[in-house]
Amino acid sequence: MDDFDGLVATARTAYARGDWHAAYRALSQARALSELDTADLSLLGRAAWWLGQVQESLEISEDVYYRFQDDGDASDAAMKALHLGLLWFIRGDVVIASGWVNRARGLLQGLPEGPEHGYLLYLDASLALSAADLAPARETAARLQHMGRSMRVPALTSLSLVLAGLADLRSGSTAAGFAQLDEAMLPVLAGRLPPEWAGEIYCTVIHACHELADLPRMRAWTDATEQWGGQFVGDVVYAGICRIHRLQLQSIEGGWDAAERAIEQTGAELVGRNNWVAGEAYYQLGELRRLRGDSAGAEEAYARAWSLGTEPQPGESLLRHAAGKKEEAWAGLCAALAGRDRLACARLLVTGVEIALALGHSDEAERLCVRLEQTAAEFGTAGFRAWAGQARAAMLIAQAHYAEALPVLQSVVHDYRSLHARHDTARAYEMLAQAHRGLGQSSVAAADSATALAIYRELGALPDVQRLDGGALAGRLPGGLTEREADVLAFTAAGASNKQTAEALFISQKTVGRHLANIFAKIGVSSRTAAAAWAHEHGLEPRR
Repeated sequence: MDDFDGLVATARTAYARGDWHAAYRALSQARALSELDTADLSLLGRAAWWLGQVQESLEISEDVYYRFQDDGDASDAAMKALHLGLLWFIRGDVVIASGWVNRARGLLQGLPEGPEHGYLLYLDASLALSAADLAPARETAARLQHMGRSMRVPALTSLSLVLAGLADLRSGSTAAGFAQLDEAMLPVLAGRLPPEWAGEIYCTVIHACHELADLPRMRAWTDATEQWGGQFVGDVVYAGICRIHRLQLQSIEGGWDAAERAIEQTGAELVGRNNWVAGEAYYQLGELRRLRGDSAGAEEAYARAWSLGTEPQPGESLLRHAAGKKEEAWAGLCAALAGRDRLACARLLVTGVEIALALGHSDEAERLCVRLEQTAAEFGTAGFRAWAGQARAAMLIAQAHYAEALPVLQSVVHDYRSLHARHDTARAYEMLAQAHRGLGQSSVAAADSATALAIYRELGALPDVQRLDGGALAGRLPGGLTEREADVLAFTAAGASNKQTAEALFISQKTVGRHLANIFAKIGVSSRTAAAAWAHEHGLEPRR
């Protein structure tokens, strides 16, 4: 028994300092010796969740719930039901989350008001927000603010600020909304909230920053939360979420080689732990592959995002558009626009304008452009402003109003630069070149085009490079290979394994295999030996 008591004491101390590995290990060993009491079993379930052992965590937490219920402890049973509701909500399963929330509601009926009632109110309002219903959020925020102060529960106060902030953001009061979200984060960083609820607030705030394209704020809070997460030992879930948000930012800034590989790995690790963020990861993976010219890989990543509940738009429509399937691209985008609220539609509208213009639907393009301009004016973030400017410039260029397009595009370049959005900046320079060319200013147009091309080359945006470079790059490579395919084949011909090639090129082994399949089809071979011989014959050698 001394061993059992010592292990439990060690586990409690480890859990208190955020060492999930040590807590889980000690409690698992103690459980093998004797039955854990309910409080310690609850700690084991929570430690398992932080380590990414999601199924085990859920099973243990359900056992804890039933123990509390059997003991007639309605308050603790309700709190555990709310905890389970939160975990299922984080996983992305709203139906099961609602079931646990309703169980908690039944248990709390007739009990004196306590913190549990506040957490119930928050989850109810969050579930309503996920269905785009703002009304409960405002009312609940006021009640939670009062409860948090009167009961001296910092988590309820922060959660009230989250709800009020989200309601303000979605109604167009951007400055007020972000001010409240910023304030909600302060107790999180000070370590005054239970880790699970702190993590929920972090995810909500960062998602709001991303949705409104407020990238500077997203960077700042991602930095701060990484520091907060550094206190925990063994955290898999939020460390992975932080990595995805960091990689989303990296993808915007550049560094696509390393980002693609890391996103694929981290996204896979988050499946089943946080399917919403995992879906975002696979969508971002699809975007990187699309921009780099890996159409098959992009399709695969978009399909995985779909399976996790993330609609892969506008990327999927842009992929169809690039393949010449303009009607299919337009249909997909229209379907996505029909199913989203005003805020979520914003990032689709630039693509909508582009595809509508390509199809000759000028009236529809103008309608979408005006819609985006109105959204940008209401919400006021630099990202929305840049998208709206890009859409208006596209309309002006299509109408041959080149002089009017120039100041709009100069503002767009400024905004994209402030966001460190490299590919978008290059696209704006490409449009500046079109406008200057339309005005007969060929030397200025050439300079703008050269700037765009240099950025595209630096990023590895091969389709854009090939388009601006007049196909010269493709002409320099034998067999119609893309630059990335030539790299893969060169390493293979030099005797590198798929693993070695993946490490050298900062991509996954699966991506190497897919490239090899495409290469074999293009050059008409069926084995690595034949492909190597072809590579030697055509002088392909590793470039790094």
